[in-house]
Amino acid sequence: MLPGSVAATAALLAAGGYVADTALSTTVFLALSMHRPLFLEGEPGTGKTEIAKVLAEGLGRRLVRLQCYDGLDLSAAAYEWDHARQLMAIRLAEASGERASTGTNIYGREFLLERPLLSAIDPDLSPAVLLIDELDRADEPFEAFLLEVLADFQLTVPEYGTVKAKVPPVVVLTSNRTREVHDAIRRRCLYHWVDYPDARREREILARKAPGVPEKLSAEVVAFVQLLRSEELFKLPGVAETIDWAAALMHLDQHELAPGAVDETLGVLLKYQDDIAKIRGTEAARLVGEVLRATAPVTPFG
Repeated sequence: MLPGSVAATAALLAAGGYVADTALSTTVFLALSMHRPLFLEGEPGTGKTEIAKVLAEGLGRRLVRLQCYDGLDLSAAAYEWDHARQLMAIRLAEASGERASTGTNIYGREFLLERPLLSAIDPDLSPAVLLIDELDRADEPFEAFLLEVLADFQLTVPEYGTVKAKVPPVVVLTSNRTREVHDAIRRRCLYHWVDYPDARREREILARKAPGVPEKLSAEVVAFVQLLRSEELFKLPGVAETIDWAAALMHLDQHELAPGAVDETLGVLLKYQDDIAKIRGTEAARLVGEVLRATAPVTPFG
């Protein structure tokens, strides 16, 4: 059962621990209702992949994930023929005197090895959520393989025929925008830019994902990360790093931010040495000071 409204979609995402704003909930709802692929673009660590996982769990569908990479081709993404079984079938046919019919038998479905794209639209399997993750990491020519799947939820295998989904899969594509994805892909999808959350939403995410973190520390962690994202860094920390950092501070029995604790745990929050070197020490102390002043409780005079 697909959600019947934007509010129901937001509730479905929230039930899976995903805190979505109204714009994102609306786009997800429209993608589900209109049976259109959902193209999510944004910086790494903003929660794009998590949306597909939450949808699969919330809709009771199997998650089929295609992780893109440089050099990804059709045999790894869609299907491949089981050449060993085909060769064995040929030899068995020859041994039994059926050579004349061998040519038409070796391209049956039993010899077809399913990869993620074909698995997601297989009419004999249960409905799926197809996650095509980090499409921008694949070569541009690979995008041409996706057009038939995105437009018609089907895949043509030249030697076999066309395989079409009985129930259209929910398709989620993500991109970190390391390169521009072709317009032909974009036109087939509903688009949404997933940005870093504001402080209020990030605190709500942290409360759901790390409920053991005290409210005071949670507020300080989020405030520090929000300030850090305004710095000129090679790689800004994502929401996953915020959650990991809060958990790491709890493991060290830190109940409030201190410059020393920040310096010791920057490797949880930042992933490049140049970024760590830039923040560690004086800059970390300055940021902690700003956070403590901003989050300090207001006491009345007198």
